[in-house]
Amino acid sequence: MTTELTVLALAALLQVVQFVLMAVPANMELGVGKTLSPRDMQRLKTPLMDQASVKTGRLNRALMNHFEALTLFTIAVIVVTLGDQSSAVTQTAAWAYLAARILYVPAYAFGWVPWRSLIWAVGFGATVVMLLAALI
Repeated sequence: MTTELTVLALAALLQVVQFVLMAVPANMELGVGKTLSPRDMQRLKTPLMDQASVKTGRLNRALMNHFEALTLFTIAVIVVTLGDQSSAVTQTAAWAYLAARILYVPAYAFGWVPWRSLIWAVGFGATVVMLLAALI
C-alpha cells in the first residue's frame, strides 16, 4: 500500500473518532429522544445542533468540515496512486494533511483564532500540492 493510501485510511479513522467525539456529548446533552428522532423542524422548532452546547456544535462543524476536506484529499490520493506519481513530495503532503486535520479538531473545539483557519489552510494546501505534484 502506498504512503498516501495509508494516510487516507488513517484520515478515515480520524473521521470515525471525530464522529464519536461529537456524538457522545450530543446524545448526553440533547437526549436520545431527539437524536434518534427524524429531526422534523415542526417538532424540534430549531435545528438539533443549534440546541447543543457551543463546544458540541463546534465538534459537529469540525466533523462536517472534515467530510468536505476528505473528498478532495481522496481525489488527490486516487490521482497520485493510479497515476503512479507517489513521491517524497506527495507523501510529505499527505502526512501534512493528516497532521493538520488532527490539529483542526481541538483548534475548532476550543475556538483557536486565527489558528483554526491557518491549520485548515495547511491541510488544504497539502492537498493542492499533491494534485499539482501528480500532474508534473
